[in-house]
Amino acid sequence: MTDTIPEFDADGLLPPGDYEVTLSELRGSILCRGPTDRVLYANWDSGWRTWLVEQLAMMADQLWRVGVNDIFVDGSFVEDKDHPNDIDGYFVCDEAEFMSGRLKSALNRLDPQKIWTWDHSQRRPYPGYPKRQLPMWHVYRVELYPHFPGLGSGIQDPEGNELEFPAAFRRCRRDSKPKGIVYLAKEGSV
Repeated sequence: MTDTIPEFDADGLLPPGDYEVTLSELRGSILCRGPTDRVLYANWDSGWRTWLVEQLAMMADQLWRVGVNDIFVDGSFVEDKDHPNDIDGYFVCDEAEFMSGRLKSALNRLDPQKIWTWDHSQRRPYPGYPKRQLPMWHVYRVELYPHFPGLGSGIQDPEGNELEFPAAFRRCRRDSKPKGIVYLAKEGSV
């Protein structure tokens, strides 16, 4: 893993790799402050992107408090989109803790709005969006999905095979090109 988030490549993606940063480093990175080319990125919404990171911070803190250490950030937030709709990501968890419901219960004991669920029946519409969103999206504008070996993401490769999050989130959804991802480290651990 590398500690520095580089400039976007010619396709507007992070170059392939895992970029390990703390929340403080993420706030000061290109993903919040914007690329150096202020003409090309004249509409970069630093305020919005920083707000999204503050929302992510609340959820990451809850995950860390229940013993989840590996959190990855992806989606249009790690691409050159001036104003991404949200932050997407995944976290590595214990299969038994997830399947038993203990992980969800522990997280919801920490969250005042009880947003931790991945039940599709809990998705609700949001004005102007074609896709129904999970409760965590409505509250935080962040969707973090659990991952353990064998759990599919619902995202398919060009051949129609379902991918697990580590593979799915390291490819651009538009054209399947490889791209980088952010690994969120606890403060003081990088």
